[in-house]
Formats: sequence, structure tokens, C-alpha cells
Amino acid sequence: ESADKVVLHTGKYEELIVCSHEIAASTAQLVAASKVKADKHSPHLSRLQECSRTVNEMAANVVASTKSGQEQVEDRDTMDFSGLSLIKLKKQEMETQVHVLELEKTLEAERMRLGELRKQHYVLAGVAGTAATPGEEKPSRPSAAPRSGTTKKPPLAQKPSMAPRQDHQLDKKDGIYPAQLVNY
Repeated sequence: ESADKVVLHTGKYEELIVCSHEIAASTAQLVAASKVKADKHSPHLSRLQECSRTVNEMAANVVASTKSGQEQVEDRDTMDFSGLSLIKLKKQEMETQVHVLELEKTLEAERMRLGELRKQHYVLAGVAGTAATPGEEKPSRPSAAPRSGTTKKPPLAQKPSMAPRQDHQLDKKDGIYPAQLVNY
């Protein structure tokens, strides 16, 4: 459907790329689940793995072709600044900077939304994947996480800190050697 929409100029190239990635990911998930359930030496499993490789190659070809087609269409849309004065050019530059900042803000919001959607997907998949035992109530639907006004990014990973060793504690097997000053 996505490819048809792109060809008819009613769809987006990005949608086609996302669909191709989803197909490849779903195929990989199917193979992983099959590896768990199937016998290691099953001819069907090896055939499934071959088909999975083919699907991945074809999905990569679709993505590459889509990006190529997208670049060709964008190349036709070259910008012409020949009729602009210095002031008009500066005004467009500032408007473009504002637009870029707006897009970055929207992008960050959409990434957060995507993360929440993925979390919810995993929660629902986990709920659907586990059956309730007799006498145990199965949760009907998890509640949505409360949204706060500010979104915090997770802290960056820090380099592990080690207490410095004294010269007499240096150990060559750790790869730590004492520094020696030499005058030439």
C-alpha cells in the first residue's frame, strides 16, 4: 500500500522506508521465535532462515531505491536565490532557522511519543503473552504513564572512576606502568 501511494504521489517516501524496516524486523522476530521452538537441524528452519535473508536483502533494496528516488525528486527542486537582495536573503535565513528549531522540537516530541508507544507495545505484548492462572486476575489494560510538563533526558553514562594507585601499588598485569622522566 505504501509503495502504491508513493507511486501515485499520495504517500510519503519515509512511510515506505518505515514499512520496509518493519517487514525486516517482523521477519527477524519470526525467525528468532522459530529458532526457539524448532529443532536445530530442521530443514524447515534453515529454509526459513534463507527466506529471511532474502526478505532482508529485498527490504534493503526497497530502502535504497526509495532513497534514490527521493533524492532525484528533491534534486529537481533546486533553490534559486538570484533574485533576492541581501536583506531578503537574511530574512529567509532567519525564518529557516526558526523553522528548523520548530522541527527539532517536534522531532523530540515525536521521539518521546514513539518511546511511549513502544513501551506500551511491550507491556501489551507481555500481558498477551502470559496467561492468567486460575484464581489470578489478568490485568485488562495497563494505565498510561502520567505526563509531566517537562521531559527529562536520562543521565549520560559516566566513565567508571578508580582510585589512583600509589607508585608501589602499580601492577604491570593491569597495564599500568610508572612514568619515567628522561632528559636528553
